[in-house]
Amino acid sequence: MKKNDLKNGIPISPLLTQLDNATDPVNKTTFFKARLLRICIYAVAVAVFISLIAKVLVSLINLVTNIAFYGSLSLTFHSPAANNLGLWVIAIPAIGGVIVGFMALYGSKAIRGHGIPEAMEQILVNESNIKPSITFLKPISSAIAIGTGGPFGAEGPIIATGGALGSTLGQLFKVTANERKVILAAGATAGMSAIFGTPIAAIFLAIELLLFEFSPKSILPVALACITGAAGHHLLFESGPVFPMPDLAIPSNLALGIYSFMGIILGLLSVGITKIVYAIEDAFEKLPIHWMWWPAIGGLAVGVIGYFAPHSLGVGYDNITGILSGSWPLQLIITLCLFKFLSWAIALGSGTSGGTLAPLLTIGGASGAIIGSIIIRYFPGAGITLPMAALIGMSAMFAGASRAFITSIVFALEATLQSHALLPLLGACTGAYIVSFFLMENTIMTEKIARRGISTPDSFEPDILQKMYVSDVINDDAIVLNAGNTINEVKTWLSKNKVTDNYFILVDNANNYGGTVKATDLYNTNTDESGNVSDIVANETGPVIKSTDTLYHAVQSMSKTNAEVLPILSASANGKVVGVLTYKDIIKAYQTNINKNENLHVKISLKRRRMKMVIRGKRLADLNNGGDKA
Repeated sequence: MKKNDLKNGIPISPLLTQLDNATDPVNKTTFFKARLLRICIYAVAVAVFISLIAKVLVSLINLVTNIAFYGSLSLTFHSPAANNLGLWVIAIPAIGGVIVGFMALYGSKAIRGHGIPEAMEQILVNESNIKPSITFLKPISSAIAIGTGGPFGAEGPIIATGGALGSTLGQLFKVTANERKVILAAGATAGMSAIFGTPIAAIFLAIELLLFEFSPKSILPVALACITGAAGHHLLFESGPVFPMPDLAIPSNLALGIYSFMGIILGLLSVGITKIVYAIEDAFEKLPIHWMWWPAIGGLAVGVIGYFAPHSLGVGYDNITGILSGSWPLQLIITLCLFKFLSWAIALGSGTSGGTLAPLLTIGGASGAIIGSIIIRYFPGAGITLPMAALIGMSAMFAGASRAFITSIVFALEATLQSHALLPLLGACTGAYIVSFFLMENTIMTEKIARRGISTPDSFEPDILQKMYVSDVINDDAIVLNAGNTINEVKTWLSKNKVTDNYFILVDNANNYGGTVKATDLYNTNTDESGNVSDIVANETGPVIKSTDTLYHAVQSMSKTNAEVLPILSASANGKVVGVLTYKDIIKAYQTNINKNENLHVKISLKRRRMKMVIRGKRLADLNNGGDKA
């Protein structure tokens, strides 16, 4: 037995087993890189397929729109706003809602909703497992909902479809849950990149809303998928910016301050919009009819609103371009902003198949243009321009509603290619984010799953245990047993010292690790007490850690082998036992670190320093006086 000093003990037995149980770092790194390469290949494959699906989805939306509003079989885009159906236009979205309701009832209920929140839920609680049927049910149902006038964009459905395709691929092959999450995120963001041609924004969307981490094993596959999706956009759609607008000039300092202040106003609007959307959803929950009919009721409302404001119908990407141009009349922008919001909020609350990004961009852009018009009217010398005001409104609205801060800024830059908008976007999105953070507990993306008791990560800090090393918490005051002691000697010593540990580390005279002994084996009535402790050690010596390993590595070793204690080996080549690590040590270290980061304390006290200066001054005065007296 040894306590307090690992060099003291009863030197009886020689070395039991030469240990080399630690994983070879070179082999581990090679295995990790090989797995990462395989996941990257899967991600690129998913991106290729989702790019093709994106093209099919957009074509299908155009086809349904042309059939529903113009009675023609065409894949060319035509805005439903130019229809001549009169009052019959009210029935079109309602019919689409009925079809979506039946598809949700007899196909899968998962096709209902925004798209991104559903993907987040599967990542957080279901190991990224999504039903394969969503891969075709979501785009078909969304094409019907949007094509019949639903006020949504194609990006929400394609994100959900890409996530389902990635998850399906991850279920077909032998991958871990975390790798499946990465493939899911790669498929989802590749879909966004294929629709908008914004790969960098799509990468940040994955980080902020899907992955909740930033590491090579997740970023590389997602980045490759987004690049592939962007290539698909340029090949299948267009090569220019998805939202072209007039070139913007560098704003003055005064204009930059005003744009930042506009972000605060837009943040307030985003909070109000989010609360209204979920209030409408709550109202639908209280209806005394089956949820299958809710999309039809929402579609009826969309049709009524579309009759009075035709521009509120359909995808509306052309509306965003029109608002950003700065040439639309203010009355049209106000009408679009109000009626698009009402139509979208009711349709989304009804549980139909749609999304949030394009409507938020439209409402935000219109709101920014309205606020900008007011400022220009009363302060014509402020340096505000309508295109810039609309652009920062579009971005700040999404930043406030989703709190995808970096995504909002980068998306606006990539979608318009207006680099001079960077500082106004940064100021406005920061203001919107601050307001949203302080006034709204959950976002438009997380409120739905939060109501189901699912908590989403709100920080991207590295694991505390990955920043702490075994050497920081090494327990060299632990009890270890000499392999040469008899079982009777050990039992007597443990009883005398009232030791209640369940496991003990075994070493030889030279402090080489010899295995782990269970207390139950020591006190087993069938054990020969005259035998050495080494006789009851299992053939396998068990996991070990080095003093230079992180506590995260130690926890992994413990969890894989259900070990309560681990021997700590010296980092030098001799591999001697220098201490023992228990799970209690790890918990204590974790709690100490948490307390250190949360406890308020002053490192530099100005009051204390001032007192010292006064005391020194007094002492100098006394010395001077003493000198005078002398």
